[in-house]
Amino acid sequence: MAATHAFWLAGRRATGEETFDVTSPWDGRLVGKVAVPTEAQVEEAVAAAYAVRDEFAATPAHVRAAALDHVSRRLVERTEEIARLISAENGKPMKWARGEVGRAVSVFRFAAEESRRFNGGEAQRLDTDAGGTGRLALTRRFPRGVVLGIAPFNFPLNLCAHKIAPAIAVGAPIILKPAPATPLSGLLIGELLAETDLPTGAWSVLPVANDRMPTLVQDERLPVISFTGSDKVGFAIMDSVPRKHCTLELGGNGAAVVLSDYASEKDLDWAATRIGTFSNYQGGQSCISVQRVVADASLYERLVPKIIAAVEAQVTGDPSDDATDVGPLVSEDAAKRVEAWVDEAVQAGARLLAGGKRDGASYAPTVLADVPADVTISCEEVFGPVLTLTRVDGEDAAFETVNDSKYGLQAGVFTHDVQAAFRAHRALEVGGVIVGDVPSYRADQMPYGGAKQSGVGREGVRYAMDDYTYERVMVFTGLAL
Repeated sequence: MAATHAFWLAGRRATGEETFDVTSPWDGRLVGKVAVPTEAQVEEAVAAAYAVRDEFAATPAHVRAAALDHVSRRLVERTEEIARLISAENGKPMKWARGEVGRAVSVFRFAAEESRRFNGGEAQRLDTDAGGTGRLALTRRFPRGVVLGIAPFNFPLNLCAHKIAPAIAVGAPIILKPAPATPLSGLLIGELLAETDLPTGAWSVLPVANDRMPTLVQDERLPVISFTGSDKVGFAIMDSVPRKHCTLELGGNGAAVVLSDYASEKDLDWAATRIGTFSNYQGGQSCISVQRVVADASLYERLVPKIIAAVEAQVTGDPSDDATDVGPLVSEDAAKRVEAWVDEAVQAGARLLAGGKRDGASYAPTVLADVPADVTISCEEVFGPVLTLTRVDGEDAAFETVNDSKYGLQAGVFTHDVQAAFRAHRALEVGGVIVGDVPSYRADQMPYGGAKQSGVGREGVRYAMDDYTYERVMVFTGLAL
């Protein structure tokens, strides 16, 4: 029988009156049972976080850095175990699960490093104006208050890390709510934090059901909300709490642009390989997976067969097998939604060039061409292993096509032309432009977030730390500057 996983209430292990099952998307087996906090326990966690906020903000940097370093080291030590946990609860192939653990290791390490140098303060002499003679301003950053971190299912370890690590780094208490489908990885972070000396109440990991979240979202003791998920839910949260500070990472429909100068066989092979891989990694369940290819007409006919071959080369199957590239989606319902969107596009005139078949929670890597602009898959984030191909005439048309979307997270631009790269950076309405590669590249220390309906604010350790804090100025008077 699978073990029951406790949750973490104000830094200590706890169980509630009820449990729920976590099952594998691949074969439906029971991965674990998770204890559910009662309303009273949730209140206890919030009250503890609120009560400790001043103490935690004043914690010496070395204490917070040591805790973060400890989690980073422990993740390294337990990499294989944790990767198998991610794969079991999420359906992620082991090669990608191991990579996710490696990224979480870096997130906690970056946070430890940043916590040591953060908030040293910026001095500004004010006697540049006569009225400021003898005055000096010192600006430091202080936590806004307790953070409510709401994490998604697709990166169940690393995106929990992106909520927790920056909060600890700045001394902001955090209540983490992992996704109901994949809570085990977030609970494991709690297990590692429990080995540290952080103050009681500084963190909790609460596997609360989604329908219980409005109460937490509305709680005035939680002034900061960091949410990663769908735009519908994210903006609903923001609209419900207009006076709170919200950071929203809401996804996109990432485009890979292939410009006319990227035309050698070597170039096209590279572009096709990267597109084939990153339209399907994580089962396409990544906010920056390649959903759209926008290729110049001068090379389109040569590129398409290479993309199809790269997509069909993806090994699908059991995520616990090291050879597997593409596992199942998070649920059969998710796969059925992708199937419905692809069927709608084909019925509207799109050409199916590869894939298009569902088997339970798995959906075959799929390529579509000539997709009408008004079908769902052209307008929304598919969050599945599906790629659409579009032929354009010239750079301007390519950039216009990318921008013809309500989303703007990241875009990839395959070009060797530095001037074209800078034009793309200016023209594309996205949070990140990846030159020479797909939009799926993310370094966890860089600013990450989108424009338009792809969200508000930025993740990336230092940038999240800025989001969780605000500037406070102190002015010294009567100094001999």
